[in-house]
Formats: sequence, C-alpha cells, structure tokens
Amino acid sequence: MITNWYKDAVVYQIYPKSFCDSNGDGIGDFNGIISKLDYLKELGINTVWISPCYPSPQKDNGYDISDYDDVGREYGTMEDFKRMADEMHRRGIKLLMDLVVKSSSDEHFWFTESMKGKDNPYRDYYVWKDPVDGHEPNDWQAGYQISAWTFDEKSGQYWLHTFIEGEPDLNWDNPKVRQEIYAMVNRWLDIGVDGFRCDVINLIAKDYDSDHIGDGKHLHEYLHELHENCLAPHDAMTVGEVYDLTPDEAFEMVAPDRGELSLVFQFEHLREGRIDGQRFFMTDFNAKNFVDTLAKWQYGFMGRAWNTLVMENHDQPRCIDRFGSVEYRKESAKMLATLLYCLQGTVFIYEGQEFGSINPVFRSLEECDDCETKQIQDHLVELWGMEGALKAISLDSRDCARVPVAWDGSETGGFSDGKAWIKYNDFRHEVNAASDLADENGVYRFYQKLLSLRKSKRALSRGNFELIRNDEDGGVVYRRYIEGERDIFVVLNYSDKENAFDFSSYKGELLLSGYGDIPDVMRPFECLVFEK
Repeated sequence: MITNWYKDAVVYQIYPKSFCDSNGDGIGDFNGIISKLDYLKELGINTVWISPCYPSPQKDNGYDISDYDDVGREYGTMEDFKRMADEMHRRGIKLLMDLVVKSSSDEHFWFTESMKGKDNPYRDYYVWKDPVDGHEPNDWQAGYQISAWTFDEKSGQYWLHTFIEGEPDLNWDNPKVRQEIYAMVNRWLDIGVDGFRCDVINLIAKDYDSDHIGDGKHLHEYLHELHENCLAPHDAMTVGEVYDLTPDEAFEMVAPDRGELSLVFQFEHLREGRIDGQRFFMTDFNAKNFVDTLAKWQYGFMGRAWNTLVMENHDQPRCIDRFGSVEYRKESAKMLATLLYCLQGTVFIYEGQEFGSINPVFRSLEECDDCETKQIQDHLVELWGMEGALKAISLDSRDCARVPVAWDGSETGGFSDGKAWIKYNDFRHEVNAASDLADENGVYRFYQKLLSLRKSKRALSRGNFELIRNDEDGGVVYRRYIEGERDIFVVLNYSDKENAFDFSSYKGELLLSGYGDIPDVMRPFECLVFEK
C-alpha cells in the first residue's frame, strides 16, 4: 500500500561527520547520533535523513562511494547502523539515507574492473566514449573550467565524470547497472531504511549530443523503474535533488499518477543574492524576490503535487548569514522559520539550524576542506586577493555548514573529546544548543512551537496558499486556508528596521510570535501568526 506519509514528515538532516563524535576520533558517528535522538524527538522531528555514511576515500566528503552495501568504519559497524535505525524507529522516527547513484567512487570495484579494458564485463557500467576529432566527445564541464572527460591512454577512450575526477558517472543506459542499483536499494529497504534523498537524480539520464548534462530522454523511464522495483513495494519516501527546473518541469517527476518520486528539492530561491546563481559571486540580497520565488513554487504545485521547504543543507551556508541578519540572529532565525515552515510542503531542517547556527570564519585556505572550494580558490584569490577570497568563502562555501555542530560552549563545542576532522565553528562559545535550550525565548523553543502548530492546524499541514502582500520595505503577509477551518495569516517584517505597515485587518487569535507579543509597530524581523 502506497501512502502519503511524506507529507507529514518533519525531516532533520544529519551530516554524520559533523554531528556528534562518541569515541573521540574527531569524526561523528552512529553512536553519537543515537545519543541525540531524544533531543530530536523533543524538537518535533519524525524523520531523519543521514548524508552518505558508506565506505569512501572522501575525495568528495563521502559522496564518492566505494561500496554501496556497507558503512564506513569511521561511523561505526553495520550493527551500529542497525541499532541506530532501531532506536529511531522505537521513537517513531523514520530513516532516510542518501542514494548517490549518478556516479560512484573511482575506487569502487566496478570502476577498477572497468579500467582494465574494453572487454571487461564491467566496462559498460560506466560511460566510455571514443574521441571526436581527436578531442573529448563533447564540451561538458565538471565544475570550474575542468573538462568532464578524462582520457585513458591504455584504451584510447575517454571516461565521464560530471563532478570531480574521483567520481566516474555510472551508465544508466546499461540495464545491468540499473538492476544492480535496484537490488542494492531493496537490500537497504529490507534492513529498515524508510526512504532516500536521491542525489542529483536528474543527471542519471544523459543525451550526449545535448549541451545539458542531465534530464535525458530516458529520465522518467528510469525513475519509474526505480519506483516500481523498489519504492512502491516498501512505501518508501523519495526526495530528488534537481537543479534549474521550472515548477512544470519538476512536476513531471512528482506527479502522483506517474509513479516516480515523492518530492523534489528545488533551489531557485537559494539562488537569490548570487550573480547568475553562481556560488561565491554575490550581489545584494533582495527579500522581495526571495519571497516571490517561494510563492511561485507554492502556486506551481498547489493542488497537484507537494513542495519541499528547505533553506539549509550540507551544500548551502547558514540561512541567517545569507537571508537573515547575524546582528538580529535569533529574531531573523525565527522569522525565516515562520516564513518557510508555514508554507505548504514537507519540512526539512539541517543540523544546528534549530538553534540559530551561523557561518564560521575561514582565515586561511588551509582551513578549507571542500573540493568545490579548492577547485576555484586560486581564481577567487586572483580576482579579489586573499582577503576578498576568504570573505567569499566564509559567506558561501559548502564548508560553512559542515563544521561540527556546537552542542555546548566548550572548546570543542561538545562535539568531540579531541580535534575535529575540520575546524570548529568560531562562534561555538556563544551560539550552541545548550545556551539556546536554556533560553525559553530561544530559537529551539520557537521551532518546537512552530512544528507543533503545523501538526495541530490542518490549514498549515494541508491548506492552500495565497500571497497577500510582499512589499519592497519588507512587509509580508500570506494566508493558509482550507475548507472547514479558520484561515491562518502569517505576518512578517522581512527587514532589519521597524516597519509601520498596517496589519490590523489580519489580526485574530495570536498563535505564534517571534517576540512573544503583538506590537504596535513591527520590529526588526518580526513574525506573527494569527487565526481568524
């Protein structure tokens, strides 16, 4: 039986290396996750998504997987993993894993065999092409000014890696590859995994004569196969990571009658403040555009599919730094949460977001770990000098969200007894879970109230959406409504200044307030939720 349980999921993403280290080796692990499950349950979490925890040479922080059927020993054993899953299920928490099947590690058995020659049975598990006019098969790029093709002198062919060279692309056009993947997915589902976040899933299907790497003509066929062979029999939730799609294009992947994915992440709103959406190249953030984009996707899916509500993940810096205000950290954290999580869709929260985490400060290139940053750092220094490059990295690198979670204000932030695999957050002494939990008006308590409110009000959990106002000076009002219940009005001041806009016509019973009361004049980053 296929259900829609994903609509009520409140998903908390864990980046396992950085969440909680139980054995002092500086790397988060399964036992560390177990130790925080009551904290998550109390917050209102009913689903946990764990970023890749498979064996990996860590060229791309675990997304380069060398064995799909095991876990990395730095995180624990398979028995530890199963115990973690059991402890989640005992608390009513479902478990999502990352499904990374666009590419594997170059140390995966399939690829090491594939490299042995054209006649090897694993050769066609990957994308190998002959040269065209003595050059690469096409002009696809893998990141900043790097070809997506690597030449193999031994065979005279190129192999494809649409990300870093350590991640060769799997050949989904080979039915043997698809069957291997479906069998692997079923093995994890049989263990007790409840679903998957599907990494760059629209890149699995390719048309090699196209300028665009993904969204090939067989994409929907392959997603339907995955659904029918694995997901539907287990009532598994799936959320696909996709980029640069319109609501109508994304809808084709999640339309209920197509049998493909439950949800897709769309990141159009997260492009705001970036020049042409490009990381590190920043322009002035425009709150009105940000809200308009969120509304665009609400209207685009309303009545026919289900949205995802996300502002942070392992690939994005902290939302307060980009979309809020570090000066008004708690106020803007509450306002952003209210703006996002009162919309229609499935809630996604990234580790540390619930107590208002902010970005660290990178003071040298040596402190940076991420392969994406390393690929472009010399260019950034050339453009802006070292100071300008580090400023951009401290605002917009993937490492901003990957430093260890600060559980308390100690030297190691309560993450570990020793040195972490990456630098600690510079602000851990002031911004941490323990200090926020001690504050009855803190961010964590506000998230608790907000998530509880979503659960108790059908207008929020299932209702329709109407954007009533979205002013240049930050005044935002939207309505959630459903037949048989009172309307809910979300009233926001998306500004670091007082705002005198008249919101009296939206007043009713106060359900939630960022400052704890109803103001005469909207204060910086004020958020109010009324029912009337």
